[in-house]
Amino acid sequence: MGVASDYTLFGEQLSSRFLLGTAGYSSPAVLQDAIAAAGAEILTMGIKRQAANVAASGDNQWWSLVRNTGRLILPNTAGCRTAREAVALAQMARELFETDWIKLEVIGDDFTLQPDSFELVEAAEQLVRLGFKVFPYCTDDIIAARRLVDVGCEVLMPWASPIGSGQGILHRPALLRMREAFPSLFLVIDAGIGAPSHAAEAMEMGYDAVLLNSAVAQAQHPAAMARAFRLAIEAGQIAHHAGVIPEQAFATPSTPVTGQPFLIHQAVG
Repeated sequence: MGVASDYTLFGEQLSSRFLLGTAGYSSPAVLQDAIAAAGAEILTMGIKRQAANVAASGDNQWWSLVRNTGRLILPNTAGCRTAREAVALAQMARELFETDWIKLEVIGDDFTLQPDSFELVEAAEQLVRLGFKVFPYCTDDIIAARRLVDVGCEVLMPWASPIGSGQGILHRPALLRMREAFPSLFLVIDAGIGAPSHAAEAMEMGYDAVLLNSAVAQAQHPAAMARAFRLAIEAGQIAHHAGVIPEQAFATPSTPVTGQPFLIHQAVG
């Protein structure tokens, strides 16, 4: 039994649950192949870092490639450390890409690259008032998540583990609690995903999508890894809707025969 994957996000009809980052690829051709293999319909792009690269080299090939894919662009405010800086960059991104979608990142710690919840909420509130569709990158802190929802965020993007760490889902109970607390909100696992199995687990938990970058960009064969993630995300979503059996601390026979004579008959036959 399959499951329909189509959904609507801020008025856009979509089917892929795989959001792909565009940074760190060895060449534009490798990035293009990865995008095709991922089947991703939403691509993220770090405006601050890409702008610095273009300013330094004068080469806008990366920008042109991403914009010409026909995919939806989700600009992000990676590298920002204050609400003021993030809001200013978001406004720049809206002009460049003609979109009011923004992935909001406001980092507060250089070691873990953990979001600064105070600055994040402040920036989110301002951007919502300015008409942006805000995708805030946050931790699994349920209190910070509620504050973001209270200021008007309709999407949350909690981390699985620190950015680029590849550690996968470290605090499963907290992420399950967030899913339970916001049953109708669009929730995306963002950051820390290292293997397709991590992405499948996120979808099995009932999350709506997965966003990743490094796990594909830094793979030995990015396009093949992108395909593996696409299949894992699809499998995880199907498994969630099919009903994953609960874990338990004791063994249960998978083929009980008491009161099931047809099993004996089948075995004999």
